[in-house]
Order: sequence, then C-alpha cells, then structure tokens
Amino acid sequence: MRSPSPDQPGCQPLAGQLVVFTGKLSSLGRRDARALVARLGGATSDDVNAKTTMLVIGAEGFGPASQADSSESPDASGIASTQPGADSRTSNKLKRAEELNAQPGARIRIITEEEFCRMTGVATPDALKRQYYAMRDLLARYRALREDHLRYLVKCGVIRPVLRTNADTFFAFPDLSPIRQANEGLTEGASFRSVVRTLIASRQGQLTFDFRLEAAPAKILALRRQTATRVTPVGEATPRGPIDIALAEEYFRTASALDDGDESRRDAAAAAYRRALDVNPYLVAAVINLANIHYSHDELAEAQALYERAISIESDFFEAHFNLGNIYHDLGRFAEAQGCYGEALRLNPYFADAHFYLAVTFEKMGQSQDARPHWRAYQQLAPQGEWVELAREFSE
Repeated sequence: MRSPSPDQPGCQPLAGQLVVFTGKLSSLGRRDARALVARLGGATSDDVNAKTTMLVIGAEGFGPASQADSSESPDASGIASTQPGADSRTSNKLKRAEELNAQPGARIRIITEEEFCRMTGVATPDALKRQYYAMRDLLARYRALREDHLRYLVKCGVIRPVLRTNADTFFAFPDLSPIRQANEGLTEGASFRSVVRTLIASRQGQLTFDFRLEAAPAKILALRRQTATRVTPVGEATPRGPIDIALAEEYFRTASALDDGDESRRDAAAAAYRRALDVNPYLVAAVINLANIHYSHDELAEAQALYERAISIESDFFEAHFNLGNIYHDLGRFAEAQGCYGEALRLNPYFADAHFYLAVTFEKMGQSQDARPHWRAYQQLAPQGEWVELAREFSE
C-alpha cells in the first residue's frame, strides 16, 4: 500500500519545476516522490545546480540510516538548519541551494516536506495521525505488544493496515479492538500463540477474505546447470529448430540486472524475461522470475500459471514450489500451500522462509504441533531473521 497521491486530470502544480530532495522523507519513499513529481508535470535531480527550482527537506532528518546525502545531519531539534553559517548542521544540498540563492537571479524555493505534501495533495503524517492510528503510537499505548507482534497479526489477516508510508504504518479504528485484545492477553500472561489462535477463531469469517500472507517470492539470481530431466508440457509442441541457449541466457542476465526491486525498471525486466523465453521456452529461471513480477502486481492467475509451467518443465526448482505455495495461501487453499512448502523443503531443507511460512500455514489450520518443528528450524537457520522472536514464542 502506498501513500495517497493526487490523481486529478489537468492538475500540474509542479509544471516546469526541477525538484531535489534532501534528508529522509516521512510521507513517502524517494522513488515514489520522484514519480509523483513527474506525474504532476515536474522533473527531479539528485544534485542542486543552477537549474534547480525547488529543494524539499525531508521531515525525518539526516544521517547514515536515512536516504539522504551521507554527510547530512540534523540540528539539535531534528530539523536541518537553513541559517547561513550553520555548516556543520546543514546538508550539502541545502548549503549549495543557499549559496546559489545568494547569487543574483537565483531562485531556488526551499520548502519543508509538509509544504510539499500540501502542494501535491499527499496526506502529511500529522493529518494521517488525526485520521488513523500509527503503529509507533499503538506500541507506545499497548506496552505488552512488540512491533513483530503487530506485523504477525497483519500476516495472519487479523488486522490490516490502511496505509504504509516511509515512516510508519497506519491502522483504522476497527483494528483497535483486536490489538487491544492481544495486549490484554499478553498482559494477563497468555502466550502470543494462544492470543493469535483466539483472535483468528473470533474472526474466522473475515479471514476468508483477509488472508494475504505478504510473502516475498523466492527469486533465481543466477542460472544453473540443468539438474532434472526437461520435459515438454502436455499439449505443447516440441520446438522444431535448435534453441539458441546462449542468447536466451544473455536475455536472462539482462532481465536479472533490471529486476532489482526498482518498480520503474520492472516492466523492462519482464520484457527481457519474455525475450529470453521467446528464444528458449524451457528456461525455467526466466519463467519463475517473470511469475514473480506478476505476483508483485497481484496478478495471481498469471503467476500461478507460470509457476506451474516451471514445475512441469523441471520439477527440482524449490523456488517454484515455494512461490506457488504463497499463491495457494493467498487464495485460502491452505492444504495445497502446505504441500508446496513441504516440497520446497524436500528440495532445499535449509530454506528458512519455507519453514516460517509452513509454520504459519500449520498454525492457521489449527495444527500447532506440526508447526513447532518448523518454528525451531527457522530459529536455527535464521538466528537474525525478522521473525526469530516470534518463532521462539511459538515453539515453546
């Protein structure tokens, strides 16, 4: 889910503007901010120069953990100083903008992120907090809950965020009740596992619609030699001429380089995977990664067909089985998801994510005893994993 953005035909409040961002944005990510500027008629740049017309200062400040320039840092109040002479507390981009503004004819408008949000129609964090409930505020109110507890309740479909920004996750009023119930259960000494079971049981009807696992699909990063007998899928004619394997693999490498998580390059990556498959329709790595792109767009039918095709060609790619399991889970077909995760683990017993998602599936099917070995396996295989604390609680 993304921050809301204006979608008004003919509205171009940034027409002719060359916008630069500095500091970490609170309301949306840099990539989304650049796309928003382009949609509203402007352009963006990474550096401040004589052509820059606007500099936006991120509300989250500066520092190594932010998306800002490496040398930027906030002042004591957390807001970058705009006063000349405060060099040690001012970002390089801001200093450059002030230097240019000191020259005759220069007009770089320096604005806060909140001003940028109002200008572009994006809800500011303060406005969101008045309408919804931020995760950090909920954690401050309900002390027995941790962040990973709330994220797990999201994965199980018990609660559903209405919005995620670059700085926080927001929930609507109906989610307060299960969050409060979870906090009360933990405060009274109940295990988180039993709390989750109770919440799932009380909301079983809603879960038939609200079961997205939000799992990241497994991606094939490099080609490998064929390890299983390749077969032609039923009903498909065998190619008559020879297959240019080298050309197909070159297209795959091009696609893989584009498939780096940048949404602006995702369509180009998909096109390159398709070119690889035009040359070699049996290149399973390209089939799986193309399916992942469809999955990321919530095109489940297309993704499912491609994962099934990959398995029908070469059945020993654990990635295809794992990703197909995610789709079955999303569709509420838990028994089939369980079978896919189990097959992925048969092929690769050291794949921590498959243990985690299989454990989640067992829990949702009411089979906690079957889930425990996989919670333990996840702890062993991913001791620094994002779900390790939860895995520890569920395995006890």
